[in-house]
Amino acid sequence: MKAVDSHLLTLFKKSSQFVVLIYQRVYSWQEPECAQLWSDIIRAGSNEKLGAHFTGSIVYVAKNQSTNTSSEPDLIIDGQQRVTTVTLLLAALAERLEELPEDQREPRDGFSPRKIRSRYLLDENEDGERQYKLILSQADKDGLIAIIQGVEPNTNTPTRVVENFRFFRTQLADPKLDLSVVCQGLDKLVVVDVTLTRNLDNPQLVFEAMNSTGKKLSQADLIRNYVLMDLPPKDQEKLYSAYWRPMELDFSGSAESQFDQFARHYLTIKTGEIPRLGDIYEAFKDHATTFTAESETIQTLVVELRQYARRYCAIALGKESDQKLRRAFKDLDQIKADVVYPFLLEAYTDYELKIITRDDLHEIVQIVTSYIFRRAVCRVPTNSLNKTFAGFGDAVRKGRYLDSVKAHFLSMKSYRAFPTDAEFLAALTTTDLYNFRRRSYFFRLLENHGRKEHVTIEDYTIEHILPQNENLSNDWKTALGEDWRAVQQKYLHTLGNLTLTGYNSEYSDYPFARKRDMDGGFRDSPLRLNKGLGQMETWNAAEIEKRAERLAEDALQIWTSPTLTDEVIAEFEQSGAESGFTIEDHPNLLRPARRALFDHLSNETLALDPAITRHFLKLYVAFKAETNFVDVVPQKARLRLSLNIPIEALHDERGLAWDVSGKGHWGNGPTEVELTEESDFAYVMGLVRQAYEYQLGEE
Repeated sequence: MKAVDSHLLTLFKKSSQFVVLIYQRVYSWQEPECAQLWSDIIRAGSNEKLGAHFTGSIVYVAKNQSTNTSSEPDLIIDGQQRVTTVTLLLAALAERLEELPEDQREPRDGFSPRKIRSRYLLDENEDGERQYKLILSQADKDGLIAIIQGVEPNTNTPTRVVENFRFFRTQLADPKLDLSVVCQGLDKLVVVDVTLTRNLDNPQLVFEAMNSTGKKLSQADLIRNYVLMDLPPKDQEKLYSAYWRPMELDFSGSAESQFDQFARHYLTIKTGEIPRLGDIYEAFKDHATTFTAESETIQTLVVELRQYARRYCAIALGKESDQKLRRAFKDLDQIKADVVYPFLLEAYTDYELKIITRDDLHEIVQIVTSYIFRRAVCRVPTNSLNKTFAGFGDAVRKGRYLDSVKAHFLSMKSYRAFPTDAEFLAALTTTDLYNFRRRSYFFRLLENHGRKEHVTIEDYTIEHILPQNENLSNDWKTALGEDWRAVQQKYLHTLGNLTLTGYNSEYSDYPFARKRDMDGGFRDSPLRLNKGLGQMETWNAAEIEKRAERLAEDALQIWTSPTLTDEVIAEFEQSGAESGFTIEDHPNLLRPARRALFDHLSNETLALDPAITRHFLKLYVAFKAETNFVDVVPQKARLRLSLNIPIEALHDERGLAWDVSGKGHWGNGPTEVELTEESDFAYVMGLVRQAYEYQLGEE
């Protein structure tokens, strides 16, 4: 690496050509950044005492071990925003000077239109693209070439290049502006000229360091540069054009965070670990290192990433072409259940590989949606759902795919259990559905259940048949009875009292009979949710309960529970539990005193939650909730417990545990503690409980 101070214009002049590689981010400076640079240039040019103005660094890779005087183009790693913006200003300045009388066209030595173009914008000894001092990437390229050629850019392709050129053109057109000040300011711009040598310097590490401050790069930017930057330019362009650019187009129009979410789900599938959103890039680098160490190439990794991205966009971004699947994915999106995507990406992959049919995949999506929605209605906490679905694919049996998915759902216990029909019905009829986050989705599906001609419920609003007003009219009090206030409080926001209407303001707090009989009232309503209301004489607790039960029965037909015989469920549970090892394979557990200690530990650990399972493995015994939270390694002198909780998160006032992260050890946890017959069992069990609660509570 070579780093020297340099005047920016000298760097422009000596470099044969700067190229922004095809995969780099598009030019993105907005008017505020251009205005700041303009202000800095005017200030520097106006102040004779100011010798220079530092504008940052320009980092580029020489194609060979040359200096910046080489005839080879230099590949910009960092600084393209400044280089591009100054190039636009120089082009606008050359254009402005040409408009002046001939004797005024060089307000300062070296700044005539011809000299600006020949020194900083063009290489007159080259032809074609090689003649341009700066070549940008993607859509920006054509815009900049048009500007330097002096032709009007094509405005059909949006690019900041054109807008910012026009900004400088407007600034330079000010009749009060002294153009020599602009030239003087440009001449004072100073940068750190950083040259990297290919095959010696690591461009990616430099790129990360240069972008560690200021506006953060997205995870997509970092991953893209990581997989492409160290390839030869021709391979970069081929891989980018064939795979990465189509992937970017699939994500275009969605939030920038969507790619980050996708990358997180992809890594969850591939590594079995769920990276934190801020650690996605680091996790991807670790995965790429492992991937390429197994005789695979970066090109293969990019191809695989592209395939999974296409599947993710089909599931999560509405890009699915099959109408039946697209509707199912839309319903899934409505309940905001991103945690299910790792499992569904695996299922979608198997659908593409023809391991399962379209109808199988559709049913799986519906089961997943029902599971998430039923839990939401039943107010089951969502803690650790991400882990539930991160490892869900492990339970799938490819030969009996759909049955194994159903069996796994039905075999989950405790906080992971699939809510039963009875639990779902009870929650539907009693819970507050008005202040329910997924209420629009709920009423849309309830209204359109069985319809071929779907109703767009966005045209309607939620109506409380029994009004929310605490000061009910006498008519309402009479209808509800002496306990009218208690009835209102109990049933107000429940399913039986909620409906849809386009006449919310007209209904106001009127008595039921008036709401029923007025123009547009319940008697005239075409909505299925209002079926039967037009024939009722009154509205009270009994009618609310009847309607709630009827609508809840409809909901049961929409958000169904999977069904399998007990024998089939037991068959899958047995096959999933078999590891080939038993307690007999651990002789250190067979001595009477040690066996009693282990049984005591097992009983107490399994009693923490019915969802916990015990598995005898070759080297240790695993206790699992979502995944292993404590592993018991039987040793001659003790039981060594591997706790899956960072030591800094463990409340261990006696200091009995120790940190084994980064050290070779059996078991899955980064923290260990010993248990013997002489140990304070209750205290050690408290540490085990913390490991379980840490896994349960970690998002």
